Amino acid sequence: MDHTQSAKLFERAKTFFPGGVNSPVRAFRSVGGDPFIVKYGQGPFLFDVDGNRYVDYINSWGPLVLGHAHPAVVEAISTQAARGTSFGACHELESELASVVRELFPSLELMRFVNSGTEAGMSVIRLARGFTNRSKLVKFEGCYHGHADVLLAKAGSGVLTLGLPECSGVPSQVVSDTLIAEYNNLESVERLFAECGDEIAAVIVEPVVGNCGFLVPQKEFLKGLREITEKAGALLIFDEVMTGFRVALGGAQAKYGIKPDLTMLGKVIGGGLPVGAFGGRRDIREMLAPLGPVYQAGTLSGNPLAMTAGLTTLAEWRKPGVFEGAQRTTQALVRGLLDAAAEAGAPLVADSVGTMFGFFFSETPVASYRDTTKTDKAAFNRFFHAMLESGVYFAPSAFEAGFVSAAHAGEAFEYTLSRLSRGFAAAVHHD
Repeated sequence: MDHTQSAKLFERAKTFFPGGVNSPVRAFRSVGGDPFIVKYGQGPFLFDVDGNRYVDYINSWGPLVLGHAHPAVVEAISTQAARGTSFGACHELESELASVVRELFPSLELMRFVNSGTEAGMSVIRLARGFTNRSKLVKFEGCYHGHADVLLAKAGSGVLTLGLPECSGVPSQVVSDTLIAEYNNLESVERLFAECGDEIAAVIVEPVVGNCGFLVPQKEFLKGLREITEKAGALLIFDEVMTGFRVALGGAQAKYGIKPDLTMLGKVIGGGLPVGAFGGRRDIREMLAPLGPVYQAGTLSGNPLAMTAGLTTLAEWRKPGVFEGAQRTTQALVRGLLDAAAEAGAPLVADSVGTMFGFFFSETPVASYRDTTKTDKAAFNRFFHAMLESGVYFAPSAFEAGFVSAAHAGEAFEYTLSRLSRGFAAAVHHD
């Protein structure tokens, strides 16, 4: 592939942005090389400024469940833009989208829209502390809940991808009340509660982890978290920014039958536009201003473009057979990855839940952050570049989940399968 124009434009971007990017993982620092520069997206494909086409398994990190530029979503956004892009005032679309969200997530008795997953994360922690009048928070190694200071201790996503031990600029006292447990290890949680359970406001978790690679909860793990928090009077927070509407239409809480006290949402409910949400039990949410003393605000929260895009996306996603079809494509992709890896002699573990998937170059199961650090990152990097040059775009990091859209069935999927052998050959044959 020719990348002449991408290289030229990336050099220009470096004169404006740190590292040439507006979000760190885009810089390809983990996998090496420079990123391509996107010109447009259509269905399951991205096209760069040099005219190259890529099957996209990132989908803007999750929200594009219908693929890029779905006609119904584009039309809805265009129609709304002509009526106004931001009001900073109440409008009907907010309640319309909230009604759909609550139908699929009954645990969100009251909710509030915000503009990002990070904003949802910092707000939900403030609310949990205000409701319980406790200060400590339990989070898990490798789980990422946005870049708010208090949540960056042992975080995943770009922090893990870039190999940062901790985040500079976050004073130690800011994270002194953030306690770290190991995902899929209930004993690590029980130890923390034994030490200071009456000081713990909440446990926050990605129920299915997508930010240090793809990790699935082991049997009884989520149930155990529910039991531990209820016994101690702490709140259980599910970060479903990635998993919401993707692992099941009702998220991980529907998939695994666990009702959290509070939930973070994002991605899909904006249909590709900036959005987030947090909500839960009515008695907790009534602590939020203007009803209660916990303050949170945002001029662009619930903006009409994002609400319209979310409503249209969810309407299409909920049509009979659409989610199920994308789920079957995801399962078939995982089978294809495992089969091609086996043929090439590449040790691989891979799995999926709903329309999220992930894989590691590893000979042993991967169930926690610590397990991910033992996987073969160099093999992943070789695989990534071979696939990219073949026109298939997986996440540029061994520590990120992948996403399949409703548009991937057919040509995009078959093309991907036809290129996997090249990718795995590159992964195992190197100097």
